[in-house]
Amino acid sequence: MAFAIKSKNVLTPEGIRETTLLIDNGKITDVLEHHKIHDCELTDYKELMIMPALTDTHVHINEPGRTEWEGFETATKAAAAGGITMLVDMPLNSSPVTTDVSALNKKLNSTKNKLYVDVGFYGGLIPDNIEEIKPLIEKGVLGLKAFMINSGMDEFPPVSEGDLRIGLELLSSVEHFLNGPSLPLLVHAEIDCGYEKALKYDECCFNSFLETRPREWENKAIKLLIDLCREFNYPVHIVHLSSSDAIDMIKTAKKEGLPLTVETCPHYLFFSSEEINDKDTRFKCTPPIRENENREKLWEAVKDGTIDLIVSDHSPCNSELKFMDKGNFEEAWGGISSLQFGLSAVWTAARKRGLSIYEVSKLMSENTAKFIGLGRKKGKIVKGYDADIVIFDPNKKFIVEEKNIFHKHKMTPYSGRELFGVVKTTFLRGEKIFENGKIVSNPLGKVVLRNY
Repeated sequence: MAFAIKSKNVLTPEGIRETTLLIDNGKITDVLEHHKIHDCELTDYKELMIMPALTDTHVHINEPGRTEWEGFETATKAAAAGGITMLVDMPLNSSPVTTDVSALNKKLNSTKNKLYVDVGFYGGLIPDNIEEIKPLIEKGVLGLKAFMINSGMDEFPPVSEGDLRIGLELLSSVEHFLNGPSLPLLVHAEIDCGYEKALKYDECCFNSFLETRPREWENKAIKLLIDLCREFNYPVHIVHLSSSDAIDMIKTAKKEGLPLTVETCPHYLFFSSEEINDKDTRFKCTPPIRENENREKLWEAVKDGTIDLIVSDHSPCNSELKFMDKGNFEEAWGGISSLQFGLSAVWTAARKRGLSIYEVSKLMSENTAKFIGLGRKKGKIVKGYDADIVIFDPNKKFIVEEKNIFHKHKMTPYSGRELFGVVKTTFLRGEKIFENGKIVSNPLGKVVLRNY
């Protein structure tokens, strides 16, 4: 059934304007200005912002196999509450890891009747699974993910430069049958170059932990990836950029015209190492949250377009694995639980630095949808696009409290923080799935596979 929504603040590709959207059969069928609606129900959101829903292209859902950490139901409910209508699931930390079609099929089977938003999948590139890559591509994965360092999972070992070369050769050879943009190779860019523990090293001290993951590790890995991107002229994507020291070489590579893309995450833009207390292992992630001066340089790279995407890297675990009782950063699982609060956290930090909500939306909606080949149907308020829409109050503040968190585990470094920007309502293909703090639909999400 067709309906219409309007606001004085609709975020369109041309800017924020007073507009009415006509919605029918899951699509935006028209974008009207100064027109009266006669033949369908109209909801006027007045001053609230109507904006495209987010696409989060870096999420660890962990199902099947580790649903005690997270699962499709809780993750997709949290996404809906955060204004996200499309997720892409990483090939770990589920069990089995998604490194062959059999594992992908198990993952697909585990989604049934659990998806409150749409979900796509990456395949994994590990040593010795090259024969599995083409079948994964043919099955419909949206990209391939590799680690250049220990992933924390024995079943997902790191790749060597030689493995990356083999993977890029294969991707280049199958590119001819891809329908649309090339399938990106996503890489966790750290190389273990070793480090010397300081005399005052303390496993419960965040600064000691920070010293164990120096910027050099990222910088060396990124340099290698740029060289491979140049050699193969194939899309390489750097996940969760943390080291600002790598920005200049990334800028140079992009000016050269290389098909290189880069993401960072809300926690690298919101937090700084100076504010993290010792023993507070909620903040442990890899690469780590770095110093304030590093954070501000990342923001400059966001502003000038060097960084293409902002995504959550939601990587939760059960509370026991964070070892909060010991406060031991060496033992604690590395991952930030944040899926529900990405938009608000980024907007809170961005508005302090003079960025507009339009710029934030581009980084978290338009660019992310384009990255996975969905740029012609998601990520914009445009006629013919999916009616994936968020009603957002950018000026309202709220405190992150456990009682309002939809993640399976409520432990997050955002607890107790005051954030700007409240997601009031989320629509998935024109269906209202979240409103005023509650999930208001059945699981309407779909599995999204790439079609060839």
